[in-house]
Order: sequence, then C-alpha cells, then structure tokens
Amino acid sequence: MEGVGIDKNSDYRTNIIGAGEVGCASSIDMDKQFVYKTNCFFWDTKGNDVLGAISLPFYGAFVSEEKCQLFGDISGKKMLEIGCGTGHSLQYQGERKASELWGMDISEKQIEKAKQHLTACGLSAKLICCPMEEECGIPVDYFDFVYSIYAIGWTTDLEGTFCRIASYLKKDGAFIFSWSHPIHKCVVAENNILAFKKCYFDESWYSVSLDEGALTLSDRKLSTYVNALAKAGFVIEQMIEQSDDEIMQSRDDNSDFSQKAKMLPITFVVKARKL
Repeated sequence: MEGVGIDKNSDYRTNIIGAGEVGCASSIDMDKQFVYKTNCFFWDTKGNDVLGAISLPFYGAFVSEEKCQLFGDISGKKMLEIGCGTGHSLQYQGERKASELWGMDISEKQIEKAKQHLTACGLSAKLICCPMEEECGIPVDYFDFVYSIYAIGWTTDLEGTFCRIASYLKKDGAFIFSWSHPIHKCVVAENNILAFKKCYFDESWYSVSLDEGALTLSDRKLSTYVNALAKAGFVIEQMIEQSDDEIMQSRDDNSDFSQKAKMLPITFVVKARKL
C-alpha cells in the first residue's frame, strides 16, 4: 500500500510500524479473514493519513531507484504492481514508457484513488481489488516486471504470494520489492543509544492501534523472504539494505529516525529473476 511521492526534502515516515517501536502492540493468533478485514479497513480509512506513503522512485526511506537502477529501461515492458495504493508508482512507470500498467490492492479506497490519480495524469491501468494471496484473474506468463513498494509484507501467505507472482511473470522476468528491514522493526533509539525491544526471530502476528485505527502485521526474518523466493523458483540478483548517504545528508536533521538509519538498515530491497 503506497501513495504520495516523497522528495528528498520532505518528511520521511517509517511507513510501517514495528512491534518494537510502539508500546501498544499485542500478539494475536493469525486468522486470514481477520487480517484482511483489519488491514483493508485501515487502508480504506486512516492508512495514508497515519503512515504516509512511499512510492517510486523511492523504495523506502533513504533508498531510491535513481541510485539503485534496478529496473533499467522499461520502455515497452508490461508491469504489475502488488499493493499499488494510490497509483503514484504506476505513474512513475507509465511516464517511463511502460507498455502496460496493472495494479492490485486489497483496499477499494486505494484503487479508487489510483484510478483518479492515473486518469488525471493521462495514464490508463488495469486495477484489481483483491488480496495478493488470492486468485484474481491476473494473466500468467505475461509480465516483464512484477514489483511491490512497501506492500509485500502485508501478505498472510508469503510463500503462496511469491508463487503467484512467479506465475504472473514471463520466464526471466524480474520481481522487485521493498519492505521495512526486520532489524529496523526490532531496534529503537533511546537516549542516543540503540536498544533491542523485540526478538529478531519472533515472527508471530501482532496488532497495533494507531490514531483510532488498527493494523495487523508479522515481522519476518530476511531468511524467510530468501527461502520463500527460492521455493517459488526465483534467483536473487541483487539485495540492497544500506541507506543512501546523499539522501541522508540532504535531510540535514538529527532525528532519532535519521540517527538510527546511520547505524542499521531501515529498508531492504530485493531484485529476483524467475528461472
């Protein structure tokens, strides 16, 4: 789920709240329908206002496509975005001459915003409201790129989602995604030191209450993502977890978030190829 673009002088937000960062996180039993209902309602109502949004050319705080160049020339390429939010990443791809734009999102409200935004930009896209884990009529062996900007971690079934994404891609097609780094989820800045507040190995689901809204998440280990990609038939070509010094310097602030980003990764990005 993503939306408004972020420039180098704007106020970054963490976008995804980790259980170690808030005092109101409570463990829950994972139930798909409960997760769908909770997170869909959050993004239909409070999501963009509470968490802000991240969209290309940014993969997350302090990581950009301008620096990483993971997509390269996409002229004439067919693109599918998982968790398209309000459509700003699709706009980015459309303006770079992609031949087809497709997007899916769990939230009807986000889909409506994406349609309005892309129409205003003179772009068209096939937009589908559906959980990423489920069959929703997306063509198989069709896309050159499938990508997801800070959305893939919302899935209730990582292995199943990666297998679906592999089916959408042509042979040798690329899957690029970003998400909040699991170490970022575990560590908080307190009194000029970094402190572990959550076990890195804990992948249990938890619920967080935020400004009259609630969301449900699980913080997966990096190895969980790597192994799920391998099981789905992907080979990892590149992984990025460092912060961009130029972007950090351009902010020129001493917030806890910026100080934290100098010490450990906030975002990770993976480019994988379908075998």
